[in-house]
Formats: sequence, C-alpha cells, structure tokens
Amino acid sequence: MRPTTLSFPRRLALRAACAAALATALLPVEAVAQQKYLTIGTGGVTGVYYAAGGAICRLVNKDRAKHNIRCSVESTGGSVFNINTIKAGELDLGVAQSDVQYNAFKGVGQFKEGAYGDLRAVMSLHPEPFTVLTRKESGIKSFTDLKGKKFNVGNPGSGTRASLEELIAAMNWKLSDFALASELKADEHGPALCDGKIDGFFYAVGHPSANIQDPTTTCGAKLVPVTGPAVDKLVKEKPYYGYATIPAGLYPNNPQETKTYGVLATLVSSSKVPADTVYVVVKAVFDNFEEFKKLHPALAHLKPEDMVKNGNSAPLHEGAARYYKEKGWIK
Repeated sequence: MRPTTLSFPRRLALRAACAAALATALLPVEAVAQQKYLTIGTGGVTGVYYAAGGAICRLVNKDRAKHNIRCSVESTGGSVFNINTIKAGELDLGVAQSDVQYNAFKGVGQFKEGAYGDLRAVMSLHPEPFTVLTRKESGIKSFTDLKGKKFNVGNPGSGTRASLEELIAAMNWKLSDFALASELKADEHGPALCDGKIDGFFYAVGHPSANIQDPTTTCGAKLVPVTGPAVDKLVKEKPYYGYATIPAGLYPNNPQETKTYGVLATLVSSSKVPADTVYVVVKAVFDNFEEFKKLHPALAHLKPEDMVKNGNSAPLHEGAARYYKEKGWIK
C-alpha cells in the first residue's frame, strides 16, 4: 500500500490548525504564569488593621486586569508578627505600629537581637491611641488603679503587647503586678471583659473601632485615661509617640473625652519586594484616595502629605518613593 500523502495546501492548513490549537492551549498557562499574588498581614478580624488591609486590597484588585496582581489580606497576630513574617519572605506587606517599625529597623526593644535592615516604609495610616477599657463595676478611674487587677496585656507578637510592656517598664511595674496578665487576642478581649473574666484591657487601635463599640454597648464598659509622669516621659523621649484624645461620646456610655497617647499605624514592606509591586499598591490607594477614606471611619481624616512622612522611620520603599516623587510630595 502506498503511504498517504497530503497536498501542500492541506499540509499548510494542518500546520495552521496545530499552531492555533497549541496557542490556545498555552494561553491559560501564560495567563496563570503572569498572575502575581500579593498578601498583606494585618491583625485580628475585628480590628482596624484588618479593615485597612481590606480597603487597600479592594483598590488594588479594582485594576487587576491592568497590572495582573491579586491582593489578599491575612488576619495575623499583629505588628511584630507581620514584620517577622515579612522578613521570612512569607508576607509582602504588613501593617505595623510606628514604634514597632522604629524598633525593628533600629534593632532595639523586641528586635534587640538584630536590626532588620531590609525593612522599608510604604506609608503611614491612621492614629492609634492606646485605649484602656474596663468593666463598669470595677471602679477603675486611672491606669494606676489597674495594679492587682485582672488585665489583658495583649497577645505576644502584637504591637499592643510591645507598647504595654514599654509603658509598665517606664512605671517600674512588671506583668506580675497584675493579679492576672492575660494574653488574649484583640477579638477575644471584649467578650472576656463583659463575661467578667478580666477587669480591663489595653489595646492600640484606630477609632472608631467595633472592638471598642461592642463592649461599651453590650456591658457598659468604660474608657480610662492613660496619663501621668511615665507617659509624659515616653512622649518626650520616643519620636514615635504623641498625645491623643478619644472624643467625648464616640462610644455608648462614655460621654467624656479620654486623654491618652499613642502611635500611628504604618504599612511596611521589604526591599526584596519588587518596586513595581509596591508602586501598584501605593498608586491604587492615592489614585482612589477619596474612596479609600470612605472604606473605614478611622481612615476618614487622612492626608497624603502626612502619610508620606509621619511615623515612617525606615527608609521609603523604592516603589513608594517613585510614586511620591511623581506627585511632587517628596524630592
């Protein structure tokens, strides 16, 4: 039997069909290969970090068809955890208190074992007053009244815990000065307070916060001022601290303003994260800034000129700096 042969036109048509089939088969693979994934570490799901991270990702994902980056948020243990996990290469960006950013870059405080030289600032976010909430039956009127009480000091790895330890050290207190120093996470301390398991908790948070709203509504919890000589000394000596006031009537059953001090929430990354990736994140926030401010009440009063410089002790990430220079916000 003679072998079957194809005419030139038929051979050409067959080649074209094979090429088209191959191209079609390869398209999804190429698309998947080009898709980039970006993860932002935040905090507890009831906190403002989680909401802020979600707001950023929402704006990044809005233009995913253009830059092909898919952004997602991860609920984490907070500031210290986020920076350590960025260092390990398991997060791209993270939200961290300004004092924790400072300590990590300088290699002091909870990072005294070594400075994280690759840490980069991206932007600062909302103010975070240190907030003390107590049971209404406790009779606690000031922070010093908490000695000998059952007090939640924050979970290890959180900026809240790091700041609380710095405060009590300035007061010459130890954790053992509390009858109980519980280590509940942010989404656990409100229910524990209303159930009478603790007398109060310390929390660094932007306001208004559902985390404070719930116990003030449910069990009439009371805000307590965080003031005194130790606070004055910390604010004077530490560049990342400042005085703050929680407005009167912001929460149910708390008609008076509450004096305290606090930090700023900041967005950080690593010099190892590509500049183009961070540029996309920063552009998404500031090109949609009015929308960004509406995504959570704690973000409502932000100003770009403050976010570029305030609270950022680590060098600016190359991708962030590129955008800020384009806008004329930095030189």
